[in-house]
Amino acid sequence: MKQKFGVKKDDIVAMDMMNSDVFIWTWFGLWSIGARPAFINYNLIKKPLVHSISASNTRTLLVQDSLQSKYRPEILNELKAGCVTNITFFTPTILSEIASTAPKREPDDARSGQLRHSMAILIYTSGTTGLPKPAIVSWTKATIAPHFVAKWLPLTTSSVFYTCMPLYHSSASLLCACACVVGGCTLSLGASFHRKGFWDDCRKTNATHIQYVGETCRYLLSTPESPLDRQHNVRTAFGNGMKREVWAKFKERFGIVQVSEFYAATEGSSALFNRSRNSFSEGAVGMSGALFSRLSGRKNVILKMDEDMEMPIRDPKTGLCVRVRPGEPGELVFRLNEKKIEAGFQGYYGNDAATNKKILRDVLKKGDAYFSTGDVMKKDNEGRWLFCDRIGDTYRWKSENVSTAEVAEVLGKIDKISEANVYGVQVPGHDGRAGCAALVLHDDLSITEALLRELASEASKNLPRYAVPIFLRVLSKETAKANRTGTNKQQKHNFRSEGIDPDIVRHKGDILFWLPPGSQEYRKYGPEDWKALKSGQVKL
Repeated sequence: MKQKFGVKKDDIVAMDMMNSDVFIWTWFGLWSIGARPAFINYNLIKKPLVHSISASNTRTLLVQDSLQSKYRPEILNELKAGCVTNITFFTPTILSEIASTAPKREPDDARSGQLRHSMAILIYTSGTTGLPKPAIVSWTKATIAPHFVAKWLPLTTSSVFYTCMPLYHSSASLLCACACVVGGCTLSLGASFHRKGFWDDCRKTNATHIQYVGETCRYLLSTPESPLDRQHNVRTAFGNGMKREVWAKFKERFGIVQVSEFYAATEGSSALFNRSRNSFSEGAVGMSGALFSRLSGRKNVILKMDEDMEMPIRDPKTGLCVRVRPGEPGELVFRLNEKKIEAGFQGYYGNDAATNKKILRDVLKKGDAYFSTGDVMKKDNEGRWLFCDRIGDTYRWKSENVSTAEVAEVLGKIDKISEANVYGVQVPGHDGRAGCAALVLHDDLSITEALLRELASEASKNLPRYAVPIFLRVLSKETAKANRTGTNKQQKHNFRSEGIDPDIVRHKGDILFWLPPGSQEYRKYGPEDWKALKSGQVKL
């Protein structure tokens, strides 16, 4: 790369590649010559793609040959009109040339001059609420995080760690691939997530550990049961985002002994961890014993929130933020060294405004600084950290705050439901937002009156009245797939913006149902119902 592409020390090089050995060796090759990779989400197209590449300020873009079709002439022209002067597709000819090139180790001074907080990689935010932002991953994070994971799981030289999560995300790249390097074990790398072939990959490679993100484990549970479900060597599942209602079912069906759940953000300054072998900490994203809680008392803090303003509440006398009581939800924040902010939080490359927005000051005492996670958490008296919602996902209905995660957990326990994605929708003539649940049914199932009655019954029995979803949106396979990120995380913003207009929803291939006033079961929702709501004839 140094000779052929003219890459120099400290250059940023964008990589748009799917999971493969080529991805890893390109990444490590860039590090070996002192360059810094920017991992581009290979699912991006058009404007988000151009923005992500341009935001890295790179001159060189390396692209997997199979992704070449999305680089239409207008995209290439736009990139070249900016700062990108060299765009190379890794065709079979290029790969053959790479394979025939004699290996060469660059001298140490090619990599010298790096500080702990210097950039190692650019890894992008998901972009679910706007265009992706390049988060600066420091050398501290790129080294300490893999070392911690390798020791904590633990990984040994006989371990085989399987992941099919995308390497453009820090979970797979740092916490799996780099952890394997630290642990001296084998990395089993899948090209992408596929429900029906997941366990086949594990069996073929004798995997002992697997990685999950988001709804991965729920999707695996949605496959038909098989006599082979426990015919594998996997005993540890490691990742983030496993819901409480999935946890025990997943362990029981697939014979998983240990779930190692964590909570972190790529750009964040700290993390939470929960290594669970029993039911005590099911669903928790972190566990803190008495000693750790005492030592980290001011490091990991939950602050009271003003739900309407989506900001921490401040004491009118002191101007400082207010900590929640045990079991009370609020925003999780991580302590930063106010004198050396960049040591813990390097921010977003070339975006000072977004960086500064994530820093809270004068939190517990004048002059201190904290990293704003944007996540609502609660911690109980037993030291369990429980994820509640992303700030902005919680909605207000009938003057009450509704946790989308709480509602989704109740609906997700119903056997026929593969996935429940809950959000608030605006209703004409009504304050706040009414609850709507986008549902994915298990394969080959269709919505029935019996299932609609069951949904209404379970929601009313297990949720406060104000939290029972007024609307249901049963998704087609195409819609369900389109509204997941590459890391199997649910997206809500499209559903929120499309609302409950039946014409919009029908064109997406989905079906709407609702709980009319006074009804005890969900019914089909159509244009006449929408017209009645808009005209004020119906009050919910």
